[in-house]
Amino acid sequence: MAVVLIGTLDTKGQELQFVRDQIREEGLATCVVDAGVTRPPAFPPDVPREDVFKAAGITLEAVQKKGDRGDAITLAALGAAKLIRQWHAEGKVDGVLSLGGSAGTTIGTAAMRALPIGVPKIMVSTLASGQVKPYVGVRDIMMIYSVVDISGINRISRPILTNAAQAMIGMVKSMQASKTMGAAQDKPVITATMFGVTTPCVEKARELMEAKGFEMLVFHATGSGGQTMEGLIQDGLVQGVLDFTTTELADELVGGILSAGPDRLTAASLRGIPQVISVGALDMVNFGTPDSVPSQFKERRFYQHNPTVTLMRTTPEENDQLGKEIAHKASASKGPVAILLPLKGVSAIDAEGKPFWWPEADQALFDSIRLWKAPHVRLIEMEVHINDPAFAAEAVRTLLDFMK
Repeated sequence: MAVVLIGTLDTKGQELQFVRDQIREEGLATCVVDAGVTRPPAFPPDVPREDVFKAAGITLEAVQKKGDRGDAITLAALGAAKLIRQWHAEGKVDGVLSLGGSAGTTIGTAAMRALPIGVPKIMVSTLASGQVKPYVGVRDIMMIYSVVDISGINRISRPILTNAAQAMIGMVKSMQASKTMGAAQDKPVITATMFGVTTPCVEKARELMEAKGFEMLVFHATGSGGQTMEGLIQDGLVQGVLDFTTTELADELVGGILSAGPDRLTAASLRGIPQVISVGALDMVNFGTPDSVPSQFKERRFYQHNPTVTLMRTTPEENDQLGKEIAHKASASKGPVAILLPLKGVSAIDAEGKPFWWPEADQALFDSIRLWKAPHVRLIEMEVHINDPAFAAEAVRTLLDFMK
């Protein structure tokens, strides 16, 4: 087992060596991976750049001959990610630390995103004070802003790099000390999705699942929340899914700001994980402040959730499409799957007398699911609101039945 250090040793060798030496002083093994291309490395790496590009399916000579910096970075990121994934599967990775500018950050975080949640990941980057979503994705990557460019050891970079090294040391030693104890305490994991407007439903389900000895992880359906849940399912860390709040599908369809992308609602089906799907908050599409709503929607029905969140009611036509998408994705599942329909409203503001109450729109959603689902998909319809405790109880009963 070792702490893997990834960097371009032709440009960041001195800084990476500074970090490596501190980690070694604490008795931890290191493995330095060189992802450079141009000048010779500042010191001999444990894994040479030739191996990184070979893992990406190309030779270093071919990359150098082409002379395309962008292409070299892309290939180095691909190779580093492939190697780190392989080493982790072989039990050889304690943690990953990298440092760099845009190139080093692209390469280092690509490797980090290839690792499951829980493996220590630290990226010291000149880009860490800006938009980091493309680098972090849905993984637990610690981004540390380098303040100055990573160019030598000086009064600014010295303490920052030292902090990064010490943080990695602390995380690795903590992981080593708690590994045995943590394994003994682990419970089967259930995931669920929630919005403020479906909170009572999800909280009741969590209470019931925990009483049965499960650990329930709840994800806020804000785009990144749904993506994170899908990633955990893909990693094989989840035993069952209560996907109450599929609202991110509406944002993807209509153009809201909280889309989780086209792959939302696919991971459990691909892995055959038991899942219960519902239609929580599909009455709404999310935008920011009122002036952020696209002009083509100006005649639609809106609700101001708070000063920075504007909700737009989905139409019967949109709900018809959403129902078809849910039905098709559920029908493709390799495992047991059910769809639960709350016939008296899909969110806290979709109930009789509430701002988004529109029975015809909900009916279009329900009818589309009934029409397009495959026969093996269990369909449960309840004459209750989604936040009725009975709805949560039925979802839990159904999932537990699938998991027997």
